[in-house]
Amino acid sequence: MDSLVVTVVGADRPGLVSLLSDCGKAHGASWEESRMASLGGQFAGIVHFRVPPGQAAALTGALRRLDATGLHVVVAADAGAPPAAGRLLRLELVGQDRPGIVRDISRVLAELGISIRELTTELSSAAMSGEHLFNATALLQVPAGVPTAELSKVLEALANELMVDVTLDEAPDA
Repeated sequence: MDSLVVTVVGADRPGLVSLLSDCGKAHGASWEESRMASLGGQFAGIVHFRVPPGQAAALTGALRRLDATGLHVVVAADAGAPPAAGRLLRLELVGQDRPGIVRDISRVLAELGISIRELTTELSSAAMSGEHLFNATALLQVPAGVPTAELSKVLEALANELMVDVTLDEAPDA
């Protein structure tokens, strides 16, 4: 089986997931996994399809024709890269919203050779003050050479600087 990873962005409206799944089914593809959301009135998603041998090019063409419906589509074929080594940790962050939180956290993680496998962020209202709180949850791929204690120490120092709360835990099996 071949593997395709498809990203899509377009004005949110009913039927977008159906368009994608219809293309996949028409070419015998299996919908392996996906992440999708409506953000700021736009639909954004990423889908991993497994495609029977010889069908990847035809499915790619069909997906790219969805541009005519207003859905911007990018298709990437599996590069055959081995899965990343290391362990998975879950990072949770909450604090008063301000510009630069994601930049500062991601920079520190990159400097340690840590990959962000998943990242979810949102704003919420603080219970008492009603101020905007920034919430982030990330699944981190941490190399074996980076001890959890060292990572915790670095993140705690940055959390103090940013005035946010950070927790780091072993990730459930992903």
